[in-house]
Amino acid sequence: MKLASKICKGLAVGAVGLVAMAGTAFAQAYPSKPIKVVIGFPAGSGADILGRYFVRELEKQAKQPVIVDNRPGATSNIAVRYVKGQAPDGYTILFIANSNMAGSRYLFKNPGFDSLNDFTPIASFAQITFLMVVSPKSPLNNLQQVVDHLKKKKDNLYGYTNQTAQLSTELFKQMTGSPAAPVAYKTAPDSMRDITDQQLDFMIMDGTFAAGQVRNGALKPIAVTTKVRSPTFPDTPTMQEAGIPGFEFAPWWGAYLPVGAPEPVRAQLETYFLAISKMPETAEFLKSVGAIPQGDTGKELDARLRAEIPKWEPIVKAANIQPQDD
Repeated sequence: MKLASKICKGLAVGAVGLVAMAGTAFAQAYPSKPIKVVIGFPAGSGADILGRYFVRELEKQAKQPVIVDNRPGATSNIAVRYVKGQAPDGYTILFIANSNMAGSRYLFKNPGFDSLNDFTPIASFAQITFLMVVSPKSPLNNLQQVVDHLKKKKDNLYGYTNQTAQLSTELFKQMTGSPAAPVAYKTAPDSMRDITDQQLDFMIMDGTFAAGQVRNGALKPIAVTTKVRSPTFPDTPTMQEAGIPGFEFAPWWGAYLPVGAPEPVRAQLETYFLAISKMPETAEFLKSVGAIPQGDTGKELDARLRAEIPKWEPIVKAANIQPQDD
């Protein structure tokens, strides 16, 4: 019996060793072919500009081609559902914002995915500044003037292209008592004519796209949604500084795999993203597009998402937004 027990223990140890060796071999072999990164916005959008920088750097780290697959629609839910259905082999990566991973469950009747159970977090890589803007032709120059204008004028309109823009605007309306109806746009460039021609009274916009428009004078900045001033817009006050105590909306972007991805592969990708996040070039690029580095590990990203999900429900309810079909 003792001999049989020793044999069984030996077999068990050997099996564990084989599994560990197989995992190591998998990690060493990965990646062995092109990787696809899915972004839920069209080419040229702020999300695409942000994502393509990390795609280029990921390509250098992985020493394999990395292909961008733009799948816009349903405020990125189409892209999320697509990645959910792909093989969890590390060759399809989702670049996605917290607005989808935390907010979609409250904004849509059936988003078609569970962000906590359908995906494996790799790392977060950027925090994005959102920015209230008006037309350069507008006489409005600060937040109080915007609030006064909205309270005096009838039939106010604001534009949005994603959940973060919509929710931050509705939070602004609720905290200031400023009436305005939403107008949805597929992309930020689609909204430019209406905002510059003052068909829209104002817009809270992804700073990744807005940075270039502000620099060339196509948009006038009013306030940023983050708790502290953005290094990209150092002269633009925060919403809190401009007169709305407690206002903060600081969206972030992360990379995910479909659930079931091998841990050695996930860990390898995490290593790539953390290395990119620490590069001085990354900080400089992000500053140019209204963002800052954010290098969460997969475990930290999971914790960040779990802590954020409960914060979205009361904001959606306070804004009186009813869940929609996408």
